[in-house]
Amino acid sequence: MKKRVIVLGAGIGGIAAAYELKENLGDTAEISVLSDTEWFHFVPSNPWVAIKWREPKDIKISLPDTLPRFGISFSAAGAKRVLPDENVIECGDGSRMEYDYLVVATGPALAFDEIEGFGPEKNSHSICHVDHAAKLSTRWEQFCAEPGPMVVGAVQGASCFGPAYEYAFLANADLRKRKVRDKVAITFVTSEPYIGHLGLGGVGDTKGLLEGLLRDRDIKFITNARIDKVGPDMVTVSEMNEAGEVKTVHELPSRLNMMIPAFKGVSCFFDEVGKHIEGLVNPRGFLLVDKQQRNPKYPNVFAVGVCVAIPPFEKTPVPVGVPKTGYMIESMVTASVQNIKAMISGVEPKQEATWNAICLADFGDDGVAFVAMPQIPPRNVNWAGHGRWVHLAKVAFEKYFLHKVRKGTSEPGYERIVLNMLGVNKLR
Repeated sequence: MKKRVIVLGAGIGGIAAAYELKENLGDTAEISVLSDTEWFHFVPSNPWVAIKWREPKDIKISLPDTLPRFGISFSAAGAKRVLPDENVIECGDGSRMEYDYLVVATGPALAFDEIEGFGPEKNSHSICHVDHAAKLSTRWEQFCAEPGPMVVGAVQGASCFGPAYEYAFLANADLRKRKVRDKVAITFVTSEPYIGHLGLGGVGDTKGLLEGLLRDRDIKFITNARIDKVGPDMVTVSEMNEAGEVKTVHELPSRLNMMIPAFKGVSCFFDEVGKHIEGLVNPRGFLLVDKQQRNPKYPNVFAVGVCVAIPPFEKTPVPVGVPKTGYMIESMVTASVQNIKAMISGVEPKQEATWNAICLADFGDDGVAFVAMPQIPPRNVNWAGHGRWVHLAKVAFEKYFLHKVRKGTSEPGYERIVLNMLGVNKLR
């Protein structure tokens, strides 16, 4: 009998997992993808959507029209509840899906509710989802017609800092193109203990590099920042000292806000009263995994990407999380697929993900790239670079990954090509 493998989630990690599973397991398994949307969208392009350098349709692909062509079943019913003791997922439409193996690639839920006045339904915007970015793009046009001060950054508990820097620099670039940059005061607020920390203790000289670029582009910044309240025309920020005590309270006038929220686990890992599934996820709702990407209590459950629980790198005055970049996610996927293949064959799984990090952050006409191998110090490779080539590489990365999704291929990710181009693999 064929094994039933469900991939829960259809983002970068979920799609990569589905294609690699199909390629490695072939006709020995039934591969299904369960998502809460019919669309794949390339999340790294959301900052471009937010300033109308892309349209949502440019970075979206219909999954019902794509996955079945490659022998992968698809449902957009979403997961209401995961029942790991029964190997069952209760779907949003009332149906149930049974599995032999489950790969969780849901990404996060966005914790807008943790700050007063925060979120796209209230007084701030987001680029974590294409729909949020599209809503921001409409507001962006209005803002540029009537410019004023703006606040950009990442709040307490955030673990995804690259896109915050991207949006600040892209907004700067677009405002200059429109000849209204002189009418906009941009303040970058971040929970990081210093600019360029990135949740990783910095990579190479990201501190000096990003600080210099912010100063060069007339962008003021506040670090160790805790967002207390977001109003329609004011952001209240407490700047903390090294002991985690309030140092200064800033009242920042703002006509437009974009701040990356903290993440938490999606609702299907909690019961009706909000209790998490003990042993499967931590209290925040992130998946617990071992070195083989599988859950210690439920060894037929694997997890990849942002939904994986990774403890903070270090204690900071304001909480910051650890990011999961595309290269790390790809490594998690490959390890998970190889270990599922081994388990189906009756072999003890031994494949481990590398958990290296590579990031391409586009700033409009140039950008910053960093490579951290491994992600957490001390590292074998600890490098950051700046130049126009980063902008070009990010554009190429977008085209490459969308091509992969459309063609159903699990060929190596673009990050590996970038590493080879930089000669980084030769340094390992």
